[in-house]
Amino acid sequence: MMEKSRILFTGKKLVMGAVTAAVLATSGLAADYTLKFSHVVSDNTPKGKAAKFFEQRLEELSKGKIDVQIYPSSQLYNDSAVVKALRLNSVQMAAPSFSKFGKIVPNLALFDLPFLFKDIDHLHRVQDGEVGTKLKDMVTAKGIVALDFWDNGFKQFSSSKKALINPSDAEGQKFRIMSSKVLEAQMHAVGGNPQMMPFSEVYSGLQQGVIDAAENPISNIYTKKFHEVQKYLTISNHGYLGYLVVMSKKFWKSLPADLQANVKQAMKEATAKEREYAIALEKEQLAEIKAYADKTGNLEIINLTDEQRAAWSKAVSKIYPEFYSDKKIGKDLINGALNTK
Repeated sequence: MMEKSRILFTGKKLVMGAVTAAVLATSGLAADYTLKFSHVVSDNTPKGKAAKFFEQRLEELSKGKIDVQIYPSSQLYNDSAVVKALRLNSVQMAAPSFSKFGKIVPNLALFDLPFLFKDIDHLHRVQDGEVGTKLKDMVTAKGIVALDFWDNGFKQFSSSKKALINPSDAEGQKFRIMSSKVLEAQMHAVGGNPQMMPFSEVYSGLQQGVIDAAENPISNIYTKKFHEVQKYLTISNHGYLGYLVVMSKKFWKSLPADLQANVKQAMKEATAKEREYAIALEKEQLAEIKAYADKTGNLEIINLTDEQRAAWSKAVSKIYPEFYSDKKIGKDLINGALNTK
């Protein structure tokens, strides 16, 4: 969305944006603060929809004192550049994936650990509890205010070489992974051959057989049509991909206490909405993938049994001690996540 350019009246409610200087000068309705929220996905994704909800809620709570401007689809910055932009206060809010914080807070690789979370409710209890607070504090200590975690989704295995049902099925398969020491170790633990590859090249890599297998959330599989170039999809829910919503520290400190409270409240509500959007979209997209599988017969979808999931967990959780160092993830964080009730 480009910068807002008008004032809208809907009944008794005023919806206010950034208007021309002449109108501002005569109306007295200028916002005290402008908050630019940059993200890299479209408006109709869970993150995009939650950003719009945050915009509307914060403008309402602040009674127009904060004008929130959403810039989706990398209109301002991509995730690799936005952290620097936040430090400079060139943009005031962003929601990069965890991997973009790897150099400043490697501990966020906690979320890469396979089979660490029992289910989505356990994950959210970890994020909303002591472990999540510690991780956000680590990021905030590096000069960027960490606000909350937003979901992309749990990752699933896919392959064209052999169905991934038991850990031994991964042996010898070439898996595309993101750049992550945790994911390298995960694949080595089951005899897989990890291949780091840019996300933009994954479809062609799978299609041409450069790689055999991959791990992605349903949203990535569906939108990038990976299910059309793989023979097997295993609903493993073995790992997690998410985002950390962050704010410029300079902007945060410029806000009086009442507006900081408004930001926290709007973010709390937006996070709850984002989680709802993510779950709903995953169900919708998985249903589309199942329909494709039924129609074409080109894809087999496997749901792991509890016993099969336990076997995978046992095989890959042996890598946890490799990341006990506080310079990697930290034993306290790993055990804290495992023991969160």
